[in-house]
Amino acid sequence: DQTPFYGEAGGQVGDTGALSTASMSFQVTDTQKPVDGLIAHIGKVSNGTVSVGDTLTHSVDADRRDRIRLNHTATHLLHAALQTVLGDHVMQKGSMVNDERLRFDFSHHKAVTREELSAIESMVYAEVLRNQAVGTEECSMDDAVAKGAMALFGEKYGDEVRVVDVPGFSTELCGGTHARRTGDIGLFRITSESSVAAGVRRIEAETGM
Repeated sequence: DQTPFYGEAGGQVGDTGALSTASMSFQVTDTQKPVDGLIAHIGKVSNGTVSVGDTLTHSVDADRRDRIRLNHTATHLLHAALQTVLGDHVMQKGSMVNDERLRFDFSHHKAVTREELSAIESMVYAEVLRNQAVGTEECSMDDAVAKGAMALFGEKYGDEVRVVDVPGFSTELCGGTHARRTGDIGLFRITSESSVAAGVRRIEAETGM
C-alpha cells in the first residue's frame, strides 16, 4: 500500500525500476493500481528468490521519471493555454503521459488552425521561460474548488485531494508527478493535431530532449 513507485493513474504511466535485496534482483517493468489501496509492481526476478517478509530496496528509474514529470507539467500548461486561446468550452476528455510524449484530448468543435497552434505553443513557452515553481498542496475538495482547481474528466476524487499549481496560470487536481519548476521543461513542441471523435480533438507534443 506504500511505495515510491508511481502506479499508473490519471493518464500517467506507471514507474519502472528495480526491487532488490543482497541476494535478489527484481526488474520492475510496470506499476499498476489493480484495486483501491493496492500498488502492484509488475516484472521479473532476474536472480535469486523473493519471499514474503523480505525487506526490499526500491530503485525507481529516475531518468525515465524525470522525462514523465516534464511531459505531465507541460500537459497542465497546454490545457490552460487551450482554454485561453480557444475558449472556456475546452474541457479535458482524456490524456496520456509517458517518458516520450504527451497526448491530450479535449472538447472543441473544429480543427485547431496553424495560427492557433502557434499561439498555444508560444503561451506554453512563455510559462516555461517564467520558470515558475510548481506547487503541490493536499487539502479538502471544498478548499480546492475555492482555489479554482479544475476537476478532470473521468477522475475519481476523495475527500482529500492534491492541487498542482503554476501560479497565475494553471490550477488542477492531480496526483501525478511534476517538474519542480516550469523551466525544467526546456523545450515544448506540438507534433500533431487531429480529430478522435465528433467534437473531440487530440494534440500530441514533446518536451525536453
